[in-house]
Amino acid sequence: MFKNQKVLVTGGNGMIGRELVELLLERGALVTVADISEKVNFEGVEYKRADLRYFDQCLELCAGMDYVFNLVGVKGSPKMCAEQPADFMVPMLQFNTNMMEAAMQAGVKWYLYTSSVGVYHPAPLLKEDDVWKTFPSPNDRFAGWAKRMGELQAEAYGIQYGKKNISIVRPANVYGKFDNFNPANAMVVPSLIRKGDENDVLEVWGDGSPVRDFIHAKDVALGMIHAVENEITEPLNLGSGDGVKIGRIAEIVSAAFRKPIKWLVDKPTGDAQRIFDMTRATEAGFTPTISIEEGIQDTIDWFLENKEIIDRRYNAFTEKK
Repeated sequence: MFKNQKVLVTGGNGMIGRELVELLLERGALVTVADISEKVNFEGVEYKRADLRYFDQCLELCAGMDYVFNLVGVKGSPKMCAEQPADFMVPMLQFNTNMMEAAMQAGVKWYLYTSSVGVYHPAPLLKEDDVWKTFPSPNDRFAGWAKRMGELQAEAYGIQYGKKNISIVRPANVYGKFDNFNPANAMVVPSLIRKGDENDVLEVWGDGSPVRDFIHAKDVALGMIHAVENEITEPLNLGSGDGVKIGRIAEIVSAAFRKPIKWLVDKPTGDAQRIFDMTRATEAGFTPTISIEEGIQDTIDWFLENKEIIDRRYNAFTEKK
């Protein structure tokens, strides 16, 4: 399907983007990566530095493309979401609206929109069709609504033009190589990996009982390709469907670094359980391939091999601020 086809990946320097680019190259695609960050040296990939807040740049990127995978987004911690909501919501609305409109004007064959677990209201089991019956979690209010607007935009094109050529994927808690390991705003897996490497004791907020759905970035990329190849137009959860306790994540990291765990039971833990319903994805033929143990070890190995580069980039970023 992708052989000799022109494929644009926005956010291609990110954790999922890099996995996706490699998979597309394996399939013979002619890949262009668009990102605002520094160039990544993928052999055989054209790189374009672009700011997707500007519609003219989006039009230029989409011109002549056969497929567009829009992965660009703004990522951060709950603290950042609470204190800097405009920094999340406004750019994402611009990215979503500009890229989808530019792709439709360019007449691409298929477009993939990356939504988020943030569109869901907290519930033990997150089902695709339940989104519009509720509101996003108060913790994800601004980013969640921004992602919902992108989904609604895709639906609007289908109604007005009678043509459905947009896939929507909602990844769960994604982790893997090239994750964000910055101490200030890293998510649970990279945060625990850094703590395990740097500290004598692995401190974990709460008692480890909350259950979450984790998926490796490579599995997300495989799910994206599967959605496009099979022309799936209904929103599609991309998770494991298996709940994993935060305590289990801590145990895997603790064993890898041989560090004891200290539970900070007075710290907040969030919702008791949030697991993706994977029925739709399974019926469509998609199943994740990487176990949580294998995935975390892969992430640890990459972190240790690249720690100096990670820290250098983080220090440069903080100095600029």
